Amino acid sequence: MIYSFRNKEPEFGLDTYVSEEATVIGDVKVGDNCYIGPGAIIRGDYGSIIIHSGTAVEDGVIIHAFPFGSCTIGQKVTIGHGAIIHSKYIGEYASIGMGAILSINSEIGENTIIAEATLIKAKQIVPANVLVGGNPARELRKITDQDREHWSMGKQIYIDLAKEYLQERNKKLQTD
Repeated sequence: MIYSFRNKEPEFGLDTYVSEEATVIGDVKVGDNCYIGPGAIIRGDYGSIIIHSGTAVEDGVIIHAFPFGSCTIGQKVTIGHGAIIHSKYIGEYASIGMGAILSINSEIGENTIIAEATLIKAKQIVPANVLVGGNPARELRKITDQDREHWSMGKQIYIDLAKEYLQERNKKLQTD
């Protein structure tokens, strides 16, 4: 469901797929070639949310901005199933693991990987090009070329999946 709130309507770029089971509210701008999965909730009610092109917001993700603030998500970011995003900024090509929590006004550097179920504390700043994990999060190691190659492939899978879903959208199954 897509809702206007406080006279602001979500905007979506070309070839962006938004599941019919997702909820997008208010001051939200989503770029081209994005995937917004079933059960995702993107609430631009208190603050604004900007999601740049090529980003995947997987099933059950919650994205919300701090009151009067913003949440900016860079291009080709992958946000895993069930993650909670309340951060100020996520850098380009970052990968957020399933069930991770990015608390209020946290900042994530580009090419950074946040491991599954990691807790990023309020206002915590995570540098670029690292893998972090744990509760609370701590740096585990630097990102490798193998990491970049693996995540680049995964990001393209969601760009392609969004296009395929858009093509299939008009072919609903008939039930008798």
